Amino acid sequence: MFGVLLAAEGSEFRVPGSTFASGEPERGTENTNAEHEPGTPNREPGTWNPEPGTPLVLAAVARDFSPRIELLTAREVALDLHGLERLIGDPPTIAAELRRTAADRGLRVRVAIAGTRTAARLLAHAHPGITIAEPGDERRALEHVSIDVLRVVGDEPDLRTLRRWGLRTLGDLANLPDDEVAARLGQVGVAWQRLARGDDPRPLIPAMPEERFEQALDLEWPIEGLEPLSFVLGRLMEPLSAHLEQRDRGAAVLHVRLHLVTRDLHVRSLQLPAPMRDARTLRTLALLDLESNPPSAAIDRVVVAVDPTPARVVQYSLLTRPLPSPEQLSTLMARLNALMGEGRSGSPRAVDSWRPGAFAMQPFTPPDKPSNDPCGCASPRPVVGLRRFRHPVPVRVRLDNGTPSRLTTDRRGLDGGRIDRCAGPWRTSGAWWDAELWNRDEWDVTLATGETYRLFHERESGNWFLDGVVD
Repeated sequence: MFGVLLAAEGSEFRVPGSTFASGEPERGTENTNAEHEPGTPNREPGTWNPEPGTPLVLAAVARDFSPRIELLTAREVALDLHGLERLIGDPPTIAAELRRTAADRGLRVRVAIAGTRTAARLLAHAHPGITIAEPGDERRALEHVSIDVLRVVGDEPDLRTLRRWGLRTLGDLANLPDDEVAARLGQVGVAWQRLARGDDPRPLIPAMPEERFEQALDLEWPIEGLEPLSFVLGRLMEPLSAHLEQRDRGAAVLHVRLHLVTRDLHVRSLQLPAPMRDARTLRTLALLDLESNPPSAAIDRVVVAVDPTPARVVQYSLLTRPLPSPEQLSTLMARLNALMGEGRSGSPRAVDSWRPGAFAMQPFTPPDKPSNDPCGCASPRPVVGLRRFRHPVPVRVRLDNGTPSRLTTDRRGLDGGRIDRCAGPWRTSGAWWDAELWNRDEWDVTLATGETYRLFHERESGNWFLDGVVD
């Protein structure tokens, strides 16, 4: 047995001192088993704009009676009523309770109960008030309903063709031979005929309620410092991790909200590299982030929440070495960020620029599976490689006829001396419109001792620098 709640035209929410909006008049209980004169016009379903928030109120009313509900439209919800007879009573009593509960929430609704969801939906659109169809009697309950009501339960039917055939009610369509309908209208016509008989095209698909993964704790006394906060976070992370494990979810984003005694709110959000739900790891990541971004005052309330995502499914190999777990990598990167500063650790990424040594830092994300060639032996190795210094080394260079002839440096571990061979210059410049412009000449030089360096001459300042060592 299924029920359908349909928000009536002119529904509005009740606020203190207000009344229902003028709209559909109150009707009593209507039983479709009563006599109905053939050809009596039924009210044609219109297009009504529901008030904001109507779907939420309808869903809340339906969940008060059954955990299995399906939101059909913005003003229509179906619910499974099996088993409610033992708790509430017969179908008329259940329908009256549904309508009374909706009225307490500020909504005027139509209620229809039938043995199938489709029949209840058609009856709710066809009749105001409360409509009851006994299980197994859906076809007779729908036989006098106007055929126009098919518009609300499926694809737009070809009503012009059906009317040319002389069909005016659902009973007229339901009584046609199946083979003849299929031959003239195809499978679409067969689907319309099944709807006219009240048959469900599919089972009810329950709507899952939105679940919040959040834990909060109000402190009796304000706390300061990370050590007492660590115990509070540990107490909150344990039930949060258990909740994620019960739902087979992982945390994609970790949110920490600290309510301060100054009435300010200190909010931190951590984008996790992989879904995780280990309580100790989540606590460590939150503490390391708060170590770099501490609150400005004492804390009197702590709220921890996560954005859930499906958990990881990892299949390890027997032939390759497993990668470190995301929990270990996240903890390591959080410690490096706390030590080096935000944005100073990660993976380098090439940028679209001709600036020598230009790169950007991006968060470190390991590959999904270990490489079959971790040492890179399968790919051809370069014959010559340049070991570039992260910061160029200032040097002094003597020129003979415009070419470097001698190199002098004060950096320990680097040799200087006479230059035997040199190649260049290669001039590069760019970003003349920016404060970080560059304009320099590059040289490759080989000293008498055998070392090969790359030098460059800053044309704007006239200084020389050692850019790297050629291996």
